[in-house]
Amino acid sequence: MRLTMVGTGYVGLVTGVCLSNTGNEVICLDTDQRKIDVLRGGGCPIYEPGLVELMERNIAAGRLKFSTHPTDAHRDADMIFICVGTPSDERGHTDLKYIQGAADDIADTLKSLGPKQKPKIIVVKSTVPVGTTFMVRDRIRARVGADIPFEVADNPEFLKEGAAIEDFNKPDRVVVGVEKEWVGEAMKDLYDPFVRNGHPIYVMDVLSAEMVKYASNNFLATKISFINEMANLCEAYGANISRVREGMCSDKRIGNAFLYPGLGYGGSCFPKDTLACIMMGDKAGIEATLSKSVHAVNQKQRDRFFDKIQGHFKKDGGLTGKTIAFWGIAFKPRTDDIREAPALTLMRKSLGFGAKVNAFDPVANDNARQEMGPSVNIVEDMYDALKDADALIVSTDWDEFKSPDFDRMRKLMRGKAIFDGRNLYKTSQMAQAGFHYYSVGRAPVTPQ
Repeated sequence: MRLTMVGTGYVGLVTGVCLSNTGNEVICLDTDQRKIDVLRGGGCPIYEPGLVELMERNIAAGRLKFSTHPTDAHRDADMIFICVGTPSDERGHTDLKYIQGAADDIADTLKSLGPKQKPKIIVVKSTVPVGTTFMVRDRIRARVGADIPFEVADNPEFLKEGAAIEDFNKPDRVVVGVEKEWVGEAMKDLYDPFVRNGHPIYVMDVLSAEMVKYASNNFLATKISFINEMANLCEAYGANISRVREGMCSDKRIGNAFLYPGLGYGGSCFPKDTLACIMMGDKAGIEATLSKSVHAVNQKQRDRFFDKIQGHFKKDGGLTGKTIAFWGIAFKPRTDDIREAPALTLMRKSLGFGAKVNAFDPVANDNARQEMGPSVNIVEDMYDALKDADALIVSTDWDEFKSPDFDRMRKLMRGKAIFDGRNLYKTSQMAQAGFHYYSVGRAPVTPQ
C-alpha cells in the first residue's frame, strides 16, 4: 500500500518506519523543514532503540521517504494517517489545531483530484477526545463537497517509549474504529503481518475505538497511583512496600505490571490522557471522580518525596547553598522524553529553595538543556554529577544506576544522602555503604 504519515513525532515516525519495513511505500510528512532535513540525512529527531537502524534499511530500499509538501505526500496515498500532536493544558483541554490543519491539507488535495479518484482512507492515529474522528470527517466533507469520496477510521496507538519497535511489530492487539466494513478489511490487510502471532485485530465503531486508548492509559495510571498510595501508608505504619507488593502481586487476579512504587507517572500519555478523561467527564456532566483522584495522588507523590529532602536538610539550614545531584532526567529509561518528568519537578523545587543542581541522563541531556537552560549543570558522566554534592536523587531507573560504585560515590560527595525515587537499592546494602538513604514505601536508613 501507499501510505502517508502526517507528523514525524514519536507516533508518526515509528508507525511509518515499521509499516515501510513490511513492504509498504511510506511518506512521512512534516511542516518542520529542519526535522525533515535531519531525517533525509539519516538522522533521527527522537531516541528510540532500534529505530535508526530500521530507518536506514527502508530508506536504502526506497520504501521510506520524507516530505514537507502535503499535496505531494497525499496525492497517491491509499491511506493517510494523522499522527500530529494533541497538546493539552493543565485542565486537560485538548488543542486540536494540528488535527484540524491536517484535515484541511487533506481536503485540499482531495478537492484537487476531483470526484473520480479512488476513495482514500483517512486514519486518525493521534490520541484524540471521543468524537474527533467524526469532526475530521465533517470538516473534510464541508471543504470538498458531497461528490468526492473518502472514508475515515480511528486507529489508536499503544507504543511504550523505549520498546516501541517491539510493541509495533508484536502488538498485544490492534484496535480499529470504522464506519464501513470494507475499511475494516483494508486495515486488517495492512496489519496482518504484525498479528501472525495470533493476537487479535479488533474492528469496532469509531467512538469506542477512540475511547479504548483513554480507558487503557487511565487504568494503567490508576495502578501507578494506587501502589504509590499504598507505599505512603507503608511508610506511615512501618511496613515495607517491597514485601507488600510481593504478597499482593502473587494474586493472579492482580498481577505485577505497573505496580512499582516511585515518583509517579510522567511522559506524554498518562498525564494528558488522565486529564482528558476528566475533561470529557466535565463536558458530559459526569464527574470522573476516580480519574481526578488518580491525578491528584500522582502530583502529590512528587511533593511528598521533596518533603523528605527538605526534612533531611532542615537541621542544616535547609537547601540554600546545597548541591543536589540527579541521576536520570527522562521520565523513564530507554527514552529521551522529558515531558512531565518527575526529575524536572524536583529540580525546579530544589532551585526554588536555593540549591544548586547537577544532573546526568544517558540520553536526555540535550533535551534537558533546552528545557532548563543554564539553571542546571548538566554533565556527561554520572559520577561527575556527584562532585561535592550534598545529596543524590535517583529519579530514573536506568540500568547503569542499579549497581554503582558506592565507595567512589562516598569519596566524591560532600554529603552522604541518597534519595532513591525508584527503589533501586536494598536498604541493608545502603546501611553498610554509609549513606543516609530514603526510598519510597520503606523506612529510611541511617549509616552504620
